[in-house]
Amino acid sequence: MIDIAILGATGYTSLELIKILLRHPETRVVACTTRQEGNPPLHTIHQSLYGRIKLNCEDLTPAQISERAKFVFCCLPHVASMEVVPALLAGGCRIVDLSADYRLNDAAVYAKWYGHEHLDPSRLSHTVYGLPELWADKIPSQALIANPGCYTSASILGLAPLLAADCIKPQEIIIDAKSGVSGAGRAPKLGTLFAECNEGVAAYSVGGKHRHQPEIEQVLSTFSNQSVEVIFTPHLIPMDRGIIATIYAPLKRAATQAELLSVFREFYAGKPFMRVVDHLPSTKDSANTNFCDITVRVDRGRAIVISCLDNLLKGAAGVAVQNFNLMCGFPETMGLL
Repeated sequence: MIDIAILGATGYTSLELIKILLRHPETRVVACTTRQEGNPPLHTIHQSLYGRIKLNCEDLTPAQISERAKFVFCCLPHVASMEVVPALLAGGCRIVDLSADYRLNDAAVYAKWYGHEHLDPSRLSHTVYGLPELWADKIPSQALIANPGCYTSASILGLAPLLAADCIKPQEIIIDAKSGVSGAGRAPKLGTLFAECNEGVAAYSVGGKHRHQPEIEQVLSTFSNQSVEVIFTPHLIPMDRGIIATIYAPLKRAATQAELLSVFREFYAGKPFMRVVDHLPSTKDSANTNFCDITVRVDRGRAIVISCLDNLLKGAAGVAVQNFNLMCGFPETMGLL
């Protein structure tokens, strides 16, 4: 049984993570942190946990966390995460970091997109990006894994097979993605209030201004050993959870739908959470699961990829547990099916 600490336990992703770990046969959640005063019981923050776990949220130091837990899921905001990760590693903890603090491999790029100098730059170039479908062989030996984002997971999983098979050009790729409002987090924001977002769909961070664009480009460029450029446009859609990405990529040579579907099926063979489907998937198909559903069509010299996943699970907490399982030598699916 592995003792687990969850840092930043008040958000939607943390709730999903706790629910998974409560049914995981090899884990015990022993610490949850928050900066809220009074050490509130966890069930007063997430009322759906009432009667399921007796634990108070505390404001703990890295040393106190290291004394209690062997493994840490860091669900802190960007910047806050890198303030504690080095001390946790020094204390012997292994970590899956769900913030963006270790996803980018260049401190200057991080500073540009997150507006803050990186406090642990020497670790960036060798931190493994935790997408098991691409790097399952590298994850088990690591002490720190950078958990991918939800938009990035849907986009990267939709493009990696075609780049690996040299089916598409690495430039002029367009990603049109839509996310449920839980992707914006639990903290109150004007744009995610019911009266503001209900019955409307809106684009945001248009024109190369979204933080996930450099992450998508970096990961796909590293994976395919070539410079990949994308135009990424996110949208907020009035549903609780889920992401659908429609991706347009120019083909290098003529190909049929059946041929491209075969490329995806061969690439994801044996990957338990990837479902390559013939139909056009809906966000409802993968909601509340750790599956990513993908299909592809061909039109006017372009591959059109549809990629769907649950932003809180396969896009966050679920893939975090996949990474945990690989790091600890457990079956990748443990606690997730």
